[in-house]
Amino acid sequence: MADSVSGTIHALCDRYVDDYAALDPNAATYLGVPGHDDRLTDYSSEGHRARAELHAAALRAIRAATPQDDSEAAARDTFTERVGLDLEIHEAGLDSAALNVIESPVQALCMLFDVMPTRTSDDWSVIASRLARMPEAIAGLEAGLRHAAAGGRVSALRQVTKTAAQCDTWADGHFATLVAPAQVPSALRADLDAGAAAASSAFAGLARFLREGLAPVAPARDAVGPDAYALWLRYFTGAELDPKESYAWGWEEFCRIETELKQIADRIRPGATPAEAAAALDADPHYRLRGADALRDWMQRLSDAALSDLRGSHFEIPDELMALECLIAPPGGIVGAYYTGPTDDFSRPGRMWWSIPPGRTDFPTWREVTTVYHEGVPGHHLQVATAVHQSGRLNRFQRLMCHVSGYGEGWALYAERLMRELGRLDDNGDLLGMLAGQLFRAARVIVDIGMHLELPIPVGTGFHEGERWTPELGLEFMLTRTITQQDQVRDEIDRYLGWPGQAPSYKLGERQWLAARDDARARQGATFDAMAFHTAALKLGPMGLDTLRGRLAAL
Repeated sequence: MADSVSGTIHALCDRYVDDYAALDPNAATYLGVPGHDDRLTDYSSEGHRARAELHAAALRAIRAATPQDDSEAAARDTFTERVGLDLEIHEAGLDSAALNVIESPVQALCMLFDVMPTRTSDDWSVIASRLARMPEAIAGLEAGLRHAAAGGRVSALRQVTKTAAQCDTWADGHFATLVAPAQVPSALRADLDAGAAAASSAFAGLARFLREGLAPVAPARDAVGPDAYALWLRYFTGAELDPKESYAWGWEEFCRIETELKQIADRIRPGATPAEAAAALDADPHYRLRGADALRDWMQRLSDAALSDLRGSHFEIPDELMALECLIAPPGGIVGAYYTGPTDDFSRPGRMWWSIPPGRTDFPTWREVTTVYHEGVPGHHLQVATAVHQSGRLNRFQRLMCHVSGYGEGWALYAERLMRELGRLDDNGDLLGMLAGQLFRAARVIVDIGMHLELPIPVGTGFHEGERWTPELGLEFMLTRTITQQDQVRDEIDRYLGWPGQAPSYKLGERQWLAARDDARARQGATFDAMAFHTAALKLGPMGLDTLRGRLAAL
């Protein structure tokens, strides 16, 4: 790989990554920035304040610098939009209050061990040191949550109690299981066992604190309201969007997809509803896997085939990107698939993780072919790893640290649609799975915005017309108007309510990617080359959707 890009703004962005990694060791591990893996992040109010001071100082320096070229202008726009929002969230007091069932400090403290190396005794020694620091880190987290609560900022009761239940799972043997495979000298084995016990005890204590210290002051109301929602929607999309216009568009998109879904269901079994077609596919041995190992192996085969088949024909895929590991996630987290990116030197590859409900052994592949494309290639892996590979074009903030859900999830959803265009989802079962996922993401736009703003349900939708959205109606809608599996739907409602603005970013981001491609095709006419468009677009790196719109218009 080439050396990093030069220029004042690029250098400031690179320095920010190092400075931030020192203040957020958990993030440093996820990003692959070395030197901090034996420590844990300080989630006390002092820790949040220190990171906010870094945000403010870096923003002042980068805003004062003059871009030397177009790449630095793009880097400045990307950095100031992202880090400016981080500072806004701190100033609103939302960082210290962060607590939800999917992505908050609680999950970070547990799941970061999943991406740590375990090949050598030195690796295990680092893990032992980090585990031993868990009681201190949990104490800091509790202090930060208390500080936020004293200022009237507490997550909804639903998030508090369900995160406590996650802590119970992680306290009950998770860390002992983590260290069990270590083949190390006896002294280190003792340190690992002691660290695992300390971490388990800390998570058990956190569960008690959430139930006894935070739950009594947590609001029962789940909706965050228009002001907080507008900030979070801007954070997750990087765009100034009108939530009500997005809500209306979400209904249009939902109805469009629902109509096509019914047509495909009729192809699978004449006269069948989508739910009946789904049940028929679930019962078909052709589409069933048994056991987590079989699921993992199937994911790996499909992922490897996509990498091989698409390379050179539809996408530019360098050698470093050809490694994508598929793994079953440890228990305790929310159900579903997710992706973790490679380190800057690709010594840790990109990984696709699948989190499955306890006790589940049967897996219908027709639902998940499109998910593999979403998380792997041409979805998240191609997008994220392409940016990481651009050390000659993008600074380290752009390559490693900049994440915008609307950009990333929008691309991954666009990638699913693209695979259909390329003929990779022609099987009626796989196509029903893809459309079911698209319908689900359109429903997210409706339900997330509707519940948090407590909007009325429009006339003509055939669902509680005129009533205002509640969590109960959100759950009913997802259970009755989509064909997503019930255990996932129940988790999803908790996710939306605790992570406002994130769920709509998939469809709203896809909407932007489709519009940009249509615009490029209209401008270029017969000379439009999809592979060239996709290559150039991905090499821009992640950015907010408003910034992306301007950059893609120049392609």
